Amino acid sequence: MGSGGEYRNRTGVHGFAIRCVTTPPTRRPVVRFLYQRGLGRATPDLERKADVNRCPSVEGVASVGQRKLTILTDSVVLTDMSQYSDRRVMMVDTQVRPSDVTKFPVIEAMLNVPRENFVPDALREVAYMGENVDLGNGRVLLDPRTMGKMLDALDVQPDDVVLDIGCGLGYSSALLARMSDAVVAVEDNAELAAEAQRLLSEVGADNAAVFEGDLAEGAAKHGPYDAIVVQGAVEDFPSSLAAQLKEGGRAVCIFAEGALGVVRVGHKMGDVMNWRDAFNATAPVVKGFETKKLFTL
Repeated sequence: MGSGGEYRNRTGVHGFAIRCVTTPPTRRPVVRFLYQRGLGRATPDLERKADVNRCPSVEGVASVGQRKLTILTDSVVLTDMSQYSDRRVMMVDTQVRPSDVTKFPVIEAMLNVPRENFVPDALREVAYMGENVDLGNGRVLLDPRTMGKMLDALDVQPDDVVLDIGCGLGYSSALLARMSDAVVAVEDNAELAAEAQRLLSEVGADNAAVFEGDLAEGAAKHGPYDAIVVQGAVEDFPSSLAAQLKEGGRAVCIFAEGALGVVRVGHKMGDVMNWRDAFNATAPVVKGFETKKLFTL
């Protein structure tokens, strides 16, 4: 690596705060994959953007509407050329990496996905603060530390198909889309679901599809899944979701236990989910994930 040290690249930038230093494994073309699994979101335009997550050398910049596109050798990546770029680097360097988030795909995704695009317009300025962002109706975008540590613990692989429960405006799905083969997101709010799909398309996450539906029911039609993540707290993890995991599949969510919750990672073994504690975090309990109350006379 030369005198610059292990993490110094030819631009002279140290550490993980580098937009692109490697090329992830090639994904299957998104259009064919979506048709195979029956998601039915494909259009002819997507065929030219089947490998949106690769990161080869930059060749030029073009302007489309109010956004700038960085033209790459094999793909197009929407690039935020604003003040928020520096905030993303600071978020990763001060909130994510110091919290023992070590997997490069998580770091790379959080450096590149514009978090400010996935919050209400009035809250863009607080998008990178170390706290949950209110999305309304008791739903939140998880704070960067919690989001990063959950994805790190989930150990998402390039060929994984991931179920993202309660995706909100789509930030978590955009991160997962850069790390996995495909993402199926479920949102029970029709307006959030439609906006999330639009925003995901806007950032080139064409291997993610958002569906409106009951969060606790998931999306069995498009399973089984390698991994499931719930964007909020649960009191109980429904058996209907566990049934949608492949054998050996993983799930991660925040279990609400009083004022302070605990994030647990579960592995499916037969009909049983084996959970282990990962770290503490807090978030509102997602509708449909409350413990069922038993009434007796």
